[in-house]
Amino acid sequence: MIDVGRIFNVNYSTLIKIGASVECIHAYSLIHDDLPCMDNDTMRRGKLSTHVKFGEATAILAGNSLLTLAFEILSDKKLNIIDKIKVDLIKKLSECSGHSGIAGGQFLDLNFEKKKIPINKIIEMDLKKTGRLFSFCCIAPVIIAKKNRLIKKFENIGSEIGLLFQIADDLIDYKGNLKKVGKKTKKDHKQGKATLVSLLGYKNTVIYGDKLRFKIQKKLKNYGKKSNNLNKTLEHILYRNK
Repeated sequence: MIDVGRIFNVNYSTLIKIGASVECIHAYSLIHDDLPCMDNDTMRRGKLSTHVKFGEATAILAGNSLLTLAFEILSDKKLNIIDKIKVDLIKKLSECSGHSGIAGGQFLDLNFEKKKIPINKIIEMDLKKTGRLFSFCCIAPVIIAKKNRLIKKFENIGSEIGLLFQIADDLIDYKGNLKKVGKKTKKDHKQGKATLVSLLGYKNTVIYGDKLRFKIQKKLKNYGKKSNNLNKTLEHILYRNK
């Protein structure tokens, strides 16, 4: 979000506040994903998962509270943007968080376990559970800058960045270790998760990720030096465990 904001000269403090709302959504999704009825993960960022440390009931309530806190932040008077833009942002973030976004993607993730899933369905799942939140991060600065004709372009760029992030996450799960990653690895294979790694293999998934990164960077070429930070972020996303 900050990197796209630089391209359109959007106020940094405004983006930080909106970014906080995104982080609330992200944290809620992780807390719920870790629950025994979902992915049943006991470690997150090098520490015990919320439900392990505080109990399942507290984890569910914490996740629910973070979800609503996100929209509390966006609707706050301290967020110094006009009401119409606030409404647009709230609508977009709602779409990215619910059945057409994170929640819908998580449903597919659970439903696809131990099944042979084609590549287009895996990508659809990844775009929902990860891509949609990244797309919001990329279009929020565009909406604030009132560059409406570019919303669709940056929505697509954001979705592709989210897909890139998910690819990197799956690669890390395949080859990473608990100490470095901060969560248990090699769980996707054990649980029979549908991932590009399970379908294409590790090397081919790396190639796929590299091609996707190049495709995104090509779309950013017209923005010159203003997109330098975003290009560096793309490289960090894909190679962050190396």
